[in-house]
Amino acid sequence: MEGGSNHAKPKKRLGEIAHVHPSAKVRDSRLGAYVEVGERTNVIESEIGDYSYVVNDSDIIYSQIGKFVSIAANVRINPGNHPMARASQHHFQYRSQQFGLGDDDETFFDWRRGFPVSIGHDSWIGHGAIVMPGVRIGIGAVIGSGAVVTKDVADYTIMAGVPAKPLRPRFPADIQEKLKAMAWWDWPHALLKERLEDFRQLATSDFCAKYAA
Repeated sequence: MEGGSNHAKPKKRLGEIAHVHPSAKVRDSRLGAYVEVGERTNVIESEIGDYSYVVNDSDIIYSQIGKFVSIAANVRINPGNHPMARASQHHFQYRSQQFGLGDDDETFFDWRRGFPVSIGHDSWIGHGAIVMPGVRIGIGAVIGSGAVVTKDVADYTIMAGVPAKPLRPRFPADIQEKLKAMAWWDWPHALLKERLEDFRQLATSDFCAKYAA
């Protein structure tokens, strides 16, 4: 699986204002602190939580993305549905202006907005994955490279394949519950800095034992 990081690149300093690459396009969206949007990526009518990032050549629309989410290159989140029940599936019916056929059909785009994608905190979406409309991906989940996610993904579940299927949980159920109760993704920046070495060094069970209520 591909996380999208590249240790050879010089590191930029992120901050309270999201870093959007000049070639990326962000429209009618909210980006949190320490967010990064990579080259040639499009983000439309979506929210990306603090510390999350998406690298190059990805497309995100009508989506709610949590904090600390890692989205690799060439990912597609909420690709367009076509109106299969109509006499035609072609977009001349709703992007009608460009064909000189009349006004665009805004009700169709409202229909599309009715199937938002939700991605939980600390999830990882691998290179080239596709997350279909209306899917909910749980906290801490992993989506393998090239996967096509057509159904909801439980918290801390590793999914892969076409269509994506669960491979295994990342952690036992008791560790999952402790992590969710701890909700470390809501810790303030100063506390993350203070506990950084524990993130790096402690086994997850020891981390939970130290910080879970």
